Amino acid sequence: MSDDERLRRLEAVTDATLSRLEVSDMLDELLDRVRDLLNADTAAILTLDDLSRELVATAARGLEEEVRQGVRIPLGEGFAGRIAKSRQPLLLPTVTPDDVVNPILIEKGIRSLLGVPVFAGGDVTGVLHVGTLTPRQFTTDDVGLLQLAADRAGMAGQIRSRKVEQDAALALQRSLLPATLPTLPGLTMAARYVPGHEFGVGGDWYDVFALPSGWVGVVIGDVSGHGLASAVVMGRVRSALRAYSLITDDPGEALTLLDRKVGHFEAGSLTTALYAMISPDRTTLTVSSAGHLLPVLAVPNRPATLLDVPVDAPLGVGRLTGRRRTTAAAFPPGAVLLCYTDGLVERRDEIIDVGIKALVGVVEPDDPESVCGAVMSRVGLHQPTDDIAILAVRRDGEPSPAVAG
Repeated sequence: MSDDERLRRLEAVTDATLSRLEVSDMLDELLDRVRDLLNADTAAILTLDDLSRELVATAARGLEEEVRQGVRIPLGEGFAGRIAKSRQPLLLPTVTPDDVVNPILIEKGIRSLLGVPVFAGGDVTGVLHVGTLTPRQFTTDDVGLLQLAADRAGMAGQIRSRKVEQDAALALQRSLLPATLPTLPGLTMAARYVPGHEFGVGGDWYDVFALPSGWVGVVIGDVSGHGLASAVVMGRVRSALRAYSLITDDPGEALTLLDRKVGHFEAGSLTTALYAMISPDRTTLTVSSAGHLLPVLAVPNRPATLLDVPVDAPLGVGRLTGRRRTTAAAFPPGAVLLCYTDGLVERRDEIIDVGIKALVGVVEPDDPESVCGAVMSRVGLHQPTDDIAILAVRRDGEPSPAVAG
């Protein structure tokens, strides 16, 4: 093969225009180019289903029946299965029924096959193969070209997997974060959630719910990490806390139960949570913190301050002896409780106390929407490096007149 021909082949499978196509279109175009460059009659990509450990026909040219029929090849069996298991190219100058488990290849009259593994991040994620209707002796150049195309397909597969995971994580988080906060007598609320990374979803959450006893639960929490895995854990933790809130009106006891659940079922996930409850008459807060940052309480005619609450260990770390603690505090008319996650106040170049002090200086006993807006514009970063969740709850009613002193 001449140098010019090699260059043409390389350019055909590394062409930058392929990257501008949607993943499915890009795979179809790649198969068309491979079939043309190798003078093959068929080309197909099979992807590895990790749960079933089977290869599934994903895209094909000349073997469209594979995709339409949803052909599945067990790992280690047949032509494609052997390639995926061995992680090595495979050439079959003469195809026999003993070589393949997919009857479509025999029915189609395939006489010769060449296949290579598709990699993504060092793992085999599929197989790319081409076939001819006449006997063919594939060369090492053919193998190299097909492997180059497989690497391109692997990149596309990673993009598609990332997109699928991102869509699933976003859908999950949207279903868990309240689209609108509940309307409850005596309370006004507002919240914000801002993703702090390109994936756009993580383990931060907030929640507000009314309980049969008349108390109102207010929750903010943070599961470490980003992406679908953190969002899934967050969803399970959120649901479990809601269930425990129906058992007890003591936030510390509810977090104690949640601690056991996280420690047993979510081992390895660092989770913090703040659970506050507002009494039916709205006069009292009871609060428990599982490793979470203290909320800000802004009371009319007084400077805002951090709520004086002991901070127990995060959930599931196994360091707690005895029950988690609950602290009661007054919640006067006009007061605002602001809960937040650490992405709001953490900076890489300063200690967290600086950010917390700045936050306390911004929170006022005002309309919660105005409070959230002021906090995000004056404390939050324009390009946060971590997720940010904030939740502001105000007790309605006229504040008591200031006492002259």
